[in-house]
Amino acid sequence: MKHFLCIACLVGALYEAPAQTVLKLDLEQAIDIANESSLSAYRYQNQYLSGYWAYRTYRANRLPSLTLNLTPAKYNRYITQRYDSESNKDVYREQQMFNAYGQLAIKQNFDLTGGTFYINTDLEYLKNFGDTRNTQYSSVPIRIGYSQDLLGYNPFRWDRKIEPLKYEKIQKQFVYNMEAVSETVVNYFFALAMAQAEYKLAQDNVTSTDTLYHIGQERHKIAMISRADLLTLQLDVVNAQNSLKNAQMSVRRASFSLASFLNLDKNTEIDLELPGLPLRMEIPVDMALMKAKENNPTLLTQKQNILQAEQNVDRTRKESRFNASINASIGFNQVSDKLKEAYRNPLQQDLVSISVSIPLIDWGVAKGKHNMAKNELNVVRSEAKQDELSLEEEVIMTVNDFNVQRNLIASAQEALDLALLAYEQTRQRFIIGKADVNSLTLSLNRQQEAQKNYISALQNYWLSYYKIRKLTLFDFASGRSIVNKLNQKIASIK
Repeated sequence: MKHFLCIACLVGALYEAPAQTVLKLDLEQAIDIANESSLSAYRYQNQYLSGYWAYRTYRANRLPSLTLNLTPAKYNRYITQRYDSESNKDVYREQQMFNAYGQLAIKQNFDLTGGTFYINTDLEYLKNFGDTRNTQYSSVPIRIGYSQDLLGYNPFRWDRKIEPLKYEKIQKQFVYNMEAVSETVVNYFFALAMAQAEYKLAQDNVTSTDTLYHIGQERHKIAMISRADLLTLQLDVVNAQNSLKNAQMSVRRASFSLASFLNLDKNTEIDLELPGLPLRMEIPVDMALMKAKENNPTLLTQKQNILQAEQNVDRTRKESRFNASINASIGFNQVSDKLKEAYRNPLQQDLVSISVSIPLIDWGVAKGKHNMAKNELNVVRSEAKQDELSLEEEVIMTVNDFNVQRNLIASAQEALDLALLAYEQTRQRFIIGKADVNSLTLSLNRQQEAQKNYISALQNYWLSYYKIRKLTLFDFASGRSIVNKLNQKIASIK
């Protein structure tokens, strides 16, 4: 809640400000804003909701359904063929009638058997016009029945296996996508951090080169440096100014990219605060592999594909042989000229039907479909195995990289401190005439390179961290599942 209020205040301030706004951001705040406000997060939320309502529809189809079917009015006037017993011939006669129909039906599907249980009640009204005028009511007070394929394919049983798995995959895919958003933010964040660092270095370089050039001019007057060295210092001033302009444009581009991804105002000026040295943490490879196999949506997708392929094999196998179905019902019905009489002394109505379908000659079509389904199942199983191996490789490589990244950050920090000290000492020695221009330039380049290496080390560390979170859907820093952590967020967007 604290993070949300902070984000709301930050975003509100941005959109209220008429002029360019300076926003101070650390990495955690940038990720929070992206998860709440970015267009990517909005898209992933709607993808999840689509899958959620699909699962709700599946669950609803497993429950009893109550349906009211109505034909309130139906008028029909036509010429029909009738037999005239007096003349012993067929004649055409005009027929004119009004009809109304209503049915209330309850239906329940059974996953285990693949059958359907139903209860319904009917009422029909019929009025004839013309030479023979009469009115009739036909009622079915109650009818109870059951229908099912005896040997055929049962889609309900397969849906019971596949649909919950699909929903689990949708949930974890949503969390996976949100972690991918965090990973993207890390890239944009450090791209801007690198651009801002280069801009700061360019500013310092302009100041430094200008100072050194003026020192060089004074030393040239007393013949302490050559004309060539002075021109080199002058060239450094020009190059530093050009580098500053390029660095400024890079900052603008990187800032605009980050602001756009966070769905902030395009005029927002972002001032980044780099994360400090992270806490020492080593992730066990075996644990990471276990969590990836439990949670990664890629494996769940392949598991779903295997089930659907097995479903297709079962369907084509049973469609290739004979099938039998049964439909049985018992109820009551009655016909009368008056409505209340249509419900008195109803007659028993029974129905039992058995249907058999036997394929005799199909020229191998059914067999071909079945063999195709079996081959497709083998392909899907191979793809699933390959995806599992690829995931294992990616997890192992990412975890191993992460486990050494903190040491690399510490080394990069130490190198940066040494480079800063070395440059300052070389600069002082140049001022007093004990170092040449080449040594000074080399020392400056080393300092700038050390600064970039430090930022790159930070970026690689956090990229590895969020990539591991994405692959495993597990936060190793807190020791908690990210899926469970985001259940509240998932519930809030339903």
